[in-house]
Amino acid sequence: MSRTLLRSIRSTTGRRALLALPAAVLLALVPGTASAYPNPGTVTGSTVVHDPTMVRTPVGKYLLYATGGGVGHRASTDRIAFRAGADAFGSRPGWWSRYSSVPEAWAPDISYHGGKYLMYYSVSSFGSNTSAIGLAGSTTGEPGTWTDHGAVITSGPDSDHNAIDPNLFVDDDGKWWLSFGSWWTGIKMIRVDPATGKPYAGDTTRHSLASRPTGTKAVEAPYVVKRNGFYYLFASYDTCCAGTNSTYKIKVGRASSPTGPYYDKNGVAMTRNGGTTVLESHGRYIGPGGQSVLKDVDGDLLVYHYYDGQDNGTPKLGVNLLDWSSGWPVAR
Repeated sequence: MSRTLLRSIRSTTGRRALLALPAAVLLALVPGTASAYPNPGTVTGSTVVHDPTMVRTPVGKYLLYATGGGVGHRASTDRIAFRAGADAFGSRPGWWSRYSSVPEAWAPDISYHGGKYLMYYSVSSFGSNTSAIGLAGSTTGEPGTWTDHGAVITSGPDSDHNAIDPNLFVDDDGKWWLSFGSWWTGIKMIRVDPATGKPYAGDTTRHSLASRPTGTKAVEAPYVVKRNGFYYLFASYDTCCAGTNSTYKIKVGRASSPTGPYYDKNGVAMTRNGGTTVLESHGRYIGPGGQSVLKDVDGDLLVYHYYDGQDNGTPKLGVNLLDWSSGWPVAR
C-alpha cells in the first residue's frame, strides 16, 4: 500500500473517500488478498461433486466423473445444466476391498485415446497410503459400459509415496505418462505402455515432480498439459476435505519436459515448495482444488470442486476458462 494512500486514510476526508470505494477496489488495495480470483462459472442441477474430471464427446455431450461410490457420474449438453446418472461401475470390482473397506473409488481421470475412453481412478482409505490406481476402458464413456482392467500401480506402508490421484498425459511424440500422488513425498510420474495403459517395461523410472520437503507435505492431485511448447503441472496444495475450514488451493509450474523439473513464475522448483497460485479461497468459494483441465471448443477449462461457504461447506462443481496469453494459466 502506498505512503500517499496511508496518509489519506489517516485523515477524516480520506477515510470517508476510502469507505465509498467499491469492495472489489478496496480488496485490490490490500496486499495478499484474493481479489484477483474469479468466481466459478454458472452451473446448475446436480453439481455436488468432489475431484471432477470431464470430457466432451464428439456429439457435444459432457461426461463428468467424480469421487464416490463406483465413480459418480454427471452429464450435460450445454456445460451449464448437469444431471446425475448411474455410477461408472454398476458392480464394483472385487479387488477394491484390498485397499478400501468401503469400498469406493476416488479422484478419477477420464480421457479419450486410441478409439476409446480411458479412466484411471484411485482406491484407498483416507489418510492411508495403502492405495491403488486402477484403469478401466469404454467405447462410449457412459455409465455401465466400463470394463475394469485392474490395478496399475500400488503403494503401502513401506512406500514413500501414495498411489492415488492419477492423471494420464499423452505427449506429442506418442509417449504416455501417468502422474499421481498425495502427501508423503509428493507428486510422481511414471511412463506407461499405450498398449496396456500400465507401467512401461522399458522405462521403470519414477520421477518426482512436486514435493514439500519442509513443513506440511500437502500437495496432491496432479494434472499435466502441454501449451505453447511448455509442460504445465497443476496441483492442489494444503488442506482438503474440511468444508469451510479447507485451505485447498490450485498451483502450477512449468517445464521443458514432462518429467520436469517444474518451476513456478519466480523460478522456485515445485520439488522445493514452489508453485504459482491459479485459484484459492475467496468470498463464499472455499478451498478450490481436485482440478482437471478440459480443452473445449472455446478454450481450456479449469474443472474443480470448492466448498460453498453459504451452504454449510458443501463441495460443488467449479468451472472457469483459462487465459494463457501471459505464458501462464490465469483463471477467468
